[in-house]
Amino acid sequence: MGYREEEDTLGKVKVPEDKFWGAQTQRSLENFAVSNELMPIEVIHALALIKKHAAHVNADLGLLPEEKQALIAKAAEEIVAGRYDAHFPLTVWQTGSGTQTNMNVNEVIANIANVLAGTSLGAKAPIHPNDDVNRSQSSNDVIPSAIALAVTSLVHRKLIPALSDFIKMVEKKMKEFKGVVKCGRTHLMDATPLTLAQEFSAYAGSLSDAKEHIEAALKQTVRLALGGTAVGTGFTAHPDFGARVCMRLDEELKLPFTASGNKFAALSTLDSILPLSSALRFLAGALYKMASDIRLLASGPRCGIGELNLPANEPGSSIMPGKVNPTQCESLTQVALQVMGFDAVVAMASTQGHLQLNVYRPIVAYNTIRSIHLLADSLVNFSHRCLKGITPNLKKIHAHLENSLMLVTALSSHIGYERSARIAKLAHEKGITLKAATLELGLLTAEEFDRYVVPESMT
Repeated sequence: MGYREEEDTLGKVKVPEDKFWGAQTQRSLENFAVSNELMPIEVIHALALIKKHAAHVNADLGLLPEEKQALIAKAAEEIVAGRYDAHFPLTVWQTGSGTQTNMNVNEVIANIANVLAGTSLGAKAPIHPNDDVNRSQSSNDVIPSAIALAVTSLVHRKLIPALSDFIKMVEKKMKEFKGVVKCGRTHLMDATPLTLAQEFSAYAGSLSDAKEHIEAALKQTVRLALGGTAVGTGFTAHPDFGARVCMRLDEELKLPFTASGNKFAALSTLDSILPLSSALRFLAGALYKMASDIRLLASGPRCGIGELNLPANEPGSSIMPGKVNPTQCESLTQVALQVMGFDAVVAMASTQGHLQLNVYRPIVAYNTIRSIHLLADSLVNFSHRCLKGITPNLKKIHAHLENSLMLVTALSSHIGYERSARIAKLAHEKGITLKAATLELGLLTAEEFDRYVVPESMT
């Protein structure tokens, strides 16, 4: 591999001759050789989109020649289209402001534009990465703006559709399970009956609440820090710059992006992103609860609860023939735990807004975007490979219901709590039915028992 020599404010740097990045990107590659978690490509594309519209606004304001604006816009569009993804190699574990990633994008845009203009890689003319591509911007305002743009777009495009379809699938199962009366359980012990549809309605309700939390959080993520530049004062940017770039982003993406009303808060806090991370954790908790319940209800098939039949997707054991495991539940609950862990990091990062800047942006971007992908992919996977194929084991459900001691609750209003408890205790001690225990104690006739104890009426 050959190299070209470039120079930045610290001196000369060798850059691979076929790469579209420049000196500052190369320094970051050498200085932050930590693991292999790259800055999410969604942030890169969002940055490029911002650079495109920033160039348009700078040109409209008379701060950038039209010919330079056209070159920057064309180069940025190439990046947004994914044609230069391989030229963004920087790790998440870099400076907390994301300056290296901002410069990576500035350098690649400049080099693409300069090649289009007929000059060579590294020429910095006619387009300069700082003076032209980064005009009216600072890493401190453009990086949080790009993160917000990336997560907002991703949630709208991927997570909300997946969650909406998942909720519809749960509601479909509710209709299928409507007439199935079963034993309820509290404290993992027998409780009064309910229908399987009612049991699944808890999941639908919790997931719908999670969707509302996510949608509410998006009202914060659309407020961008653009125009704040280095510390929130907007120094070096036109007063209308941030609002005008946001207006153009709104028009292109059909999402209500606006300039943050307080740029000092936008730079020094994570207030715009923290509610979304929290809402993702809320969704993870709802999914964990649902998957854990389904795994318990499907346990068996002969020595567990066994009230649900799960699709058999693959052999479950390398040693026990015929074993089938609740693998989709295990996958989903692992994802849920990972998302909860990601949110814990974001929450901790939100406390680190020292003076005028929070310097934990890259890890916040990585964790939030990974959470969105994990949740969206898992919703689709679990829905199609598990939820869709769940059926009730009616034989097991009826057997458990008939043996439930808590049906005795139906007698409380007729013979009182203490007498009802005596029936349940005798039935449990002797291993007989509630009806047999009632008759043995002489508390009701058989006809009275059958009239009072009707599981369907207890739901």
